[in-house]
Amino acid sequence: MLHQNIKDNTTAAHQKLEGTVVRQLKAIRSNTDYADVLKNFYVYFNTVEQAIAPFITPEVLPDYSERRNSSHIKQDIIELGGSVENLPTVAVPTITNALEALSALYVLEGSIMGGPYIVQMLNKYGITAGTNFFSGYGEDTGKMWDAFTATLNKYGEDESTHEKAVAIANETFSKFGDVFTAEVAEKA
Repeated sequence: MLHQNIKDNTTAAHQKLEGTVVRQLKAIRSNTDYADVLKNFYVYFNTVEQAIAPFITPEVLPDYSERRNSSHIKQDIIELGGSVENLPTVAVPTITNALEALSALYVLEGSIMGGPYIVQMLNKYGITAGTNFFSGYGEDTGKMWDAFTATLNKYGEDESTHEKAVAIANETFSKFGDVFTAEVAEKA
């Protein structure tokens, strides 16, 4: 199954991104700090969403309009007193078909799956506002992930497409990490 192939072959990129994000989350000491981290999520998710939009139609992923997206991140930033004005331009993978779009979306949906852990971490630092996006799908989280991976697997039935799908997912992880490391470099 494609989703397992992607999982198995993106471990290094996933762990690298996770380490980068966790370091930034651990540095949060205020709502402003948290809003700044969320801006990285927002600008990247929003740009990926624009890249995949032509290919993720209701026929491809019927529940796409019900899924978490950058609008939820924007709401959290505003709740924290931040703004999504003047954000940098970010690079995302070039997407040319539905399978590539789903492969990029795998990374975004996966980050939502880990969101409840982020909420717990933020709560330890006294941050309780702006957690709508990371609260994920609540009790429906498993159901939403299963529905997504079923669609991904359906579009990836042809094993000859797996290499490209894995490459897109790895690139999505890598370029997401670049957003955070560029921001750190700017502050240095």
